[in-house]
Amino acid sequence: MTQQSSQHKTKHSVELPRFRAFYLHPKFWPTWLGIGFMYLLSWLPFRLQLALGRLIGRLFYRLFPKRVRVARRNIELCFPNMPAAERERLIRENFKNTGIALLETGMAWWWPDWRMRRKLKVEGWEHIEAAEKEGKGVFLLLFHFLCLEVHARVFGLIRPSVGLYRPHNNPLMEYLQTRGRSRSNKYMLRKKDVRGMIAALDQGEVCGYLPDQDYGRNRAVYVPLFEVPDAATTTGTSLFANSANCITLISTCERLPGTQGYVLRIHPTMADIPSGSEEEDARRVNLEVERAVKADPEMYMWMHRRFKTRPTDDLPSYYDSNKTSA
Repeated sequence: MTQQSSQHKTKHSVELPRFRAFYLHPKFWPTWLGIGFMYLLSWLPFRLQLALGRLIGRLFYRLFPKRVRVARRNIELCFPNMPAAERERLIRENFKNTGIALLETGMAWWWPDWRMRRKLKVEGWEHIEAAEKEGKGVFLLLFHFLCLEVHARVFGLIRPSVGLYRPHNNPLMEYLQTRGRSRSNKYMLRKKDVRGMIAALDQGEVCGYLPDQDYGRNRAVYVPLFEVPDAATTTGTSLFANSANCITLISTCERLPGTQGYVLRIHPTMADIPSGSEEEDARRVNLEVERAVKADPEMYMWMHRRFKTRPTDDLPSYYDSNKTSA
């Protein structure tokens, strides 16, 4: 699906960046080399890309020991009763999937629509249709699973939507990722653009939001996540769900076995969001995260320091003994 025309956008939306001669400067040549290699790989048969991605993931496991330690610590915190052998198996499979995710970025950014559609199954779309019949926007909660780039692309093939994003520090990567992520969706908003998100929801848009990482103390409450009693959890969910004319739903995307492709699922929330309480909403979001992760633990982004923010500075870091870095 083509990128949407400006008449569908709000005044808050980020305009697609235009190519600049500055991007040809020698300092960007390594970026061009890496992106060019990814582009070429994206045209390989899907089966071969999966196999190559697993090899890349094994290499990541050896090259990035700090990230391995972060993943191990997160899994220890979330599943303290998991046997050590099962934990290590999970970590290794997770890194193989991380390698595949790198190549999936190329698929999401450059595959033609027909090729993506051949690999897509959809379940639960009636929940989106029901919200639209009520004239409401859809506040769609997504989580940091490794096929997130594919998730955004395939959702947009069915219903072009709006998303929040953080600009890339590299201007060339900003150009490439913004155009890639907008390939089948309407437009993107900068992550702090609260008014833009609320305006889009009020206009009946589907807006994606990721509430499952540690964004620091600002606009956060401390509620349980798995066996961690004080996970810093954003209150942004309450802010948007309370402020706009919308229904809150959950979306997940699972990579199917073999070369079958992906299944996009839309789920109703287990309990209504918003509830009237920021803390209760955060609890409900974390229960949804737990449900999704338990269904597909090998695909979750375990290498992020999910529990790096403690309620007070005098509490020890969950990661001190691992000497990990963000």
